[in-house]
Amino acid sequence: MRNTLDSLLNTSGIVISDKQKNLLIQYVDMLNKWNKAYNLTSVRDPQQMLIRHIMDSIVVEPYLDGRRFIDVGTGPGLPGIPLAIVRPDSHFTLLDSLGKRVRFLRQVQHELQLENITPVQRRVEEFPAEPPFDGVISRAFASLQDMINWCRHLPARPAGRFYALKGVIPEEELSDLPQGVVLDRVVRLSVPELEGERHLVVLKPN
Repeated sequence: MRNTLDSLLNTSGIVISDKQKNLLIQYVDMLNKWNKAYNLTSVRDPQQMLIRHIMDSIVVEPYLDGRRFIDVGTGPGLPGIPLAIVRPDSHFTLLDSLGKRVRFLRQVQHELQLENITPVQRRVEEFPAEPPFDGVISRAFASLQDMINWCRHLPARPAGRFYALKGVIPEEELSDLPQGVVLDRVVRLSVPELEGERHLVVLKPN
């Protein structure tokens, strides 16, 4: 698995330490092991997890501004845990409403000794942002409309941002954004060996 990860990172031009690589592989090992009992992801092959979960998460790291982030609807910790590993100076709150997912996140936190994540079992609309976050991140969580309506209390104003990881550009969603936010930018992401388009949609409060 290490050779595969090295190849994917080289193709992407992403440089991380050996310790960070080992943590990413440990995380995939845990995800694969727990997935058999907890059904945390539909991806069953660890090699595919490296592409569809690890690389798909960490390619957004250069576009994140700030140091305090919340990953809403994080599931088994995606993209929050890979981002926390490659961005150790930032802190990531990992929010999910399902207990089995949060139990897995706490075990990852313990085994990988990640001090810059906080797993939380809570519905996002009930979670207080004290203080507000620099960035609200979602991956396969909801439409932009739902993300904003449920999470509008979470980002700091005016500097905070919403970061939505999407496939194709969601033109229809972008044409009907709720009041109080505007489009900041859309970034086309390149994930090696991943079929289909990937984009990062960045929204800002106004």
